Amino acid sequence: MLIQPTEEMSKMIRVELNENVATRDKDLEIIKEWLSKQPHLPRYDDDRRLMTFLRGCKFSLEKCKRKLDMYFTMRAAVPEFFTNRDVTRPEVRDVLKQVQIPPLPGLTTNGRRVIVMRGVDKDMPTPNVPELMKLILMIGDIRLKEELIGVAGDVYILDASVATPSHFAKFTPALVKKFLVCVQEAYPVKLKEVHVVNVSPLVDTIVNFVKPFVKEKIRNRIFMHSDLKTLHEYVPKEMLPTEYGGDAGPIQAIHESWIKKLEEYGPWFKEQESLKTNELLRPGKPKTHDDLFGLDGSFRQLVID
Repeated sequence: MLIQPTEEMSKMIRVELNENVATRDKDLEIIKEWLSKQPHLPRYDDDRRLMTFLRGCKFSLEKCKRKLDMYFTMRAAVPEFFTNRDVTRPEVRDVLKQVQIPPLPGLTTNGRRVIVMRGVDKDMPTPNVPELMKLILMIGDIRLKEELIGVAGDVYILDASVATPSHFAKFTPALVKKFLVCVQEAYPVKLKEVHVVNVSPLVDTIVNFVKPFVKEKIRNRIFMHSDLKTLHEYVPKEMLPTEYGGDAGPIQAIHESWIKKLEEYGPWFKEQESLKTNELLRPGKPKTHDDLFGLDGSFRQLVID
C-alpha cells in the first residue's frame, strides 16, 4: 500500500534529504550511541526507523537528537494519543466509519507522499477528536517503519465537503496545539503542501484559525481549490482516488486496506506503549506539560519545515 520510490527517484530524494551513502551508516551509529547514553530515554535500536528520523532531519545530527527526544517525550506527555492504540475498540471503529484518512499508495513525480483526509457524511456526529488524532499518529508510526528509503515530504489533501461548524467546534485550541506539537516536533515530517478542496465559507474560518499557529512559510503552502482541475496541477490524476477525478479507484477501498493494516499492527502498537521517557531520570529538570505546551494555553508559533 506504500509504494516505494524507484531507484531513479530514490537518487533524487537522497539529494533533497542531504543523504550521503558514504557517511549515513556512521551517522546512524552516532545517533545510536547518543541514545544509549540518555538515561531518560528507552532502549531503542530500530535502525530502519532511526534512519527515517535522520532523513527527516536532513542528516542534521543535533536536529535528529532533538526530534527523537521529543518523540519519546510526547509519548509520555500525551497519553490520550499514545495509549490504547487498538483499532478494534468501539471508539476507534466509530471514527473509522466517520472519517477517511489514508495515505495514497503512490508518490508524486517529485517523491512526495499524498494523504487524503475527509469526512464521510455531514449528518454523522462529530468524531471523537483525540481518537482521530491518535489514528493519524498511528498511521505516521507505520510509515516510519515501512517507508524504507524515505520520501521527499508530505502533501495533504483536506476535503471540506462535509465540514460543519459543529464539527469544527470540537477541535479545541488545547487539543489542536498538542497535536501540532506532536506532528511538528516529534515526527520527522516535512510538510510540503496542503490542498483544501470543496471549499466553503467555513473553510476560511478554519484556515484563519490555524494560520497564526504556523510560520509564514507554511501559510504560503496552503492552496484552496474550487475546481479539482487545479488540484491535478499538483497531484497526478493516476494516483488520486476516483472521487477526485483520479484513476486509483474509490477512496473507501484504500481506507479499508489501511484499517486492515492497522489491525495487523495491533500487537506491535501494544509493545510500543512502553517506549517513552522517564522524566525522573532526565538530566537537569524534568519536562513538564507547561514546558511543552505553554502556561496559558496560547500557541507558540510552530516551525514546520
